[in-house]
Amino acid sequence: ADEIINKHIQAIGGLENWKKVNTVIQTGSMTVQGMNLDITMTVLNSKGSRQDINAMGMNNYIIITPTEGWRFFPIQGQQAPEAMTADDVKESQDGLDAQGALVDYKAKGHAVELLGKEDVDGTECFKLKVTHKGGKTDTYFIDPSSYYLVKSVSVMKANGQEAELSTSYSNYQKLPEGIVVPMSLNIPLGPGFNVDLTIAKVEINKAVDESIFKPAK
Repeated sequence: ADEIINKHIQAIGGLENWKKVNTVIQTGSMTVQGMNLDITMTVLNSKGSRQDINAMGMNNYIIITPTEGWRFFPIQGQQAPEAMTADDVKESQDGLDAQGALVDYKAKGHAVELLGKEDVDGTECFKLKVTHKGGKTDTYFIDPSSYYLVKSVSVMKANGQEAELSTSYSNYQKLPEGIVVPMSLNIPLGPGFNVDLTIAKVEINKAVDESIFKPAK
């Protein structure tokens, strides 16, 4: 497993470049059931993450911090931000890692095991099981020719039920900072219901005001 992880990290820009990453701001668009939505995702390493989704002129957001989280979706009729449950906050903690779980995974308290290989769209990919420090598990599928992550499957707990969330990654591009990131993500949420995410811009280590990780009053 470590040999595959080392090759993967080398392929996406190397450990030194990734360990310098403290903030990531991604801007792009998301297509959901024919609707095109603007999205901005901001992560301040280990301190906060925020997703802003602009839909029909309304700003919707999800905020996660190490201890709290909020959702505000006026497009669904919400009048005020709603606090997340402690379980939801715990489940979302890996989103606070601006560098990704595999960078320095042992120091972060995660465990990884190699589960062999599995076919992903015609490619026999390495299959890694990642058990996060908080207990959440992900399965990562790594292409043996590029060593890029092509798919991840997360086991999410919601309302006492477990559900799998699958994400496919493509269109990897190298940033000026030397790191390589996917600019296209696809998340199937059910039959005929796909979320396509296209990243237009990625800004690394731009200053982030921590006040954005509090819901607007």
